[in-house]
Amino acid sequence: MAKKGAGGNAPADHDLNCLTIDELQAHAHTMMDKQTRDYYNEGADSGSTLLENIDAYKKYRIRPRVLRDVSKIDTTANLFGFKSSMPIGVAPTAMQKLAHADGELGTARACRKRGVPMGLSSFATTTLEEVAEASAEIPNVLQLYLFENREHSRKLIARAKKAGYKAVFLTVDTPILGRRNLEIRNQFKLPPHFKIANFVEEEEHALADEKPQSQNSANQSRTRQPAKTKTASTAGYTDGEKRVEPTGPITFHTHAANPTLCWEKDIEWLKEECCPEMEVWVKGIATAEDAILAVHHQVRGIVVSNHGGRQLNGAMATLDALPEVVEAVRGQIPVHVDGGIRHGTDVFKALALGADFVWVGRPALWGLAYKGQEGVELMLRLLGDEFRLCMGLAGVTRVEAISREYLVKIDKSGFVARL
Repeated sequence: MAKKGAGGNAPADHDLNCLTIDELQAHAHTMMDKQTRDYYNEGADSGSTLLENIDAYKKYRIRPRVLRDVSKIDTTANLFGFKSSMPIGVAPTAMQKLAHADGELGTARACRKRGVPMGLSSFATTTLEEVAEASAEIPNVLQLYLFENREHSRKLIARAKKAGYKAVFLTVDTPILGRRNLEIRNQFKLPPHFKIANFVEEEEHALADEKPQSQNSANQSRTRQPAKTKTASTAGYTDGEKRVEPTGPITFHTHAANPTLCWEKDIEWLKEECCPEMEVWVKGIATAEDAILAVHHQVRGIVVSNHGGRQLNGAMATLDALPEVVEAVRGQIPVHVDGGIRHGTDVFKALALGADFVWVGRPALWGLAYKGQEGVELMLRLLGDEFRLCMGLAGVTRVEAISREYLVKIDKSGFVARL
């Protein structure tokens, strides 16, 4: 093993088989089964927005400054009173045990080791309590789908508060689920040996109702009880003027989408349930108009997101949407961004355009598929090393000093324009 050093080409504890996020993706491709690979990597419809999330970063170039003392570079950023080792967190992504047996616990332990926050999906394959325990001092946020049956969400929020989660990121870009063709073709379902861990309680209660009242009965001990038929889950629908809520055990496809959500009633309800223990953020903002509404309704932060290109195909890339959101907010609340980040220079560009923090999703899943917890640690180290190197070569020593003056934009004709 080579010794550690400073600089892009200096000796370090490199994984010589995986030196970039692109190489990590290639390794994960071979490690995942087709159904999992398609589920994680697919975008909506043709996938153009998924690709544009990545390509948007290629439209910008960095303007490096020189003859500045960059011998001491501070990559840390503050979030929820915690000093993150870098302005990067692992975004909430569902069903991580599909990628590797370590699942969400592996991700949590990797985040703890690298000193960055972790977001947990409501549809995780590990309970939020187990993730909080594995995270220890690292802040967790709960990605929340606000269900039509409020009681389901209320229970989840109460558990998150008790477990010490710092915020809920309310997903607001799924009033209807986007069309994912590979998911349809593969007839994707969570394999039966996995569970959506945060919602198993209802199923267990249903099964408990079928158990014999007396475990001491000889007849009961010798007689096999009939298997309980699992209740089917059905999505909600509108019948004339009446809204019929989803029924049955909670699943992503039947319960996640909620077309009834609106600013006036749901944000206020959510704040009443979460505060003061947890902050309420909205994840899925892409326009100045909605950013202004978010400030008006006193949410504590915004995540500019298009659900990884998995919802509205043809929507703006998140990096393209970021500047107008930042301008609309005018520093009143933090603005984070996710989608398309594949290199440390991408992190630098997002911060230069006004983001306070970035979140990465698919790269964490690729890391899990590659080597479990160790793979997620590798992913974070790659991005962190690239980001630190970019700061130094651009002549910046503090995250707070990264600004628009360090970027130019390349137009379609290849001409450079100052921002």
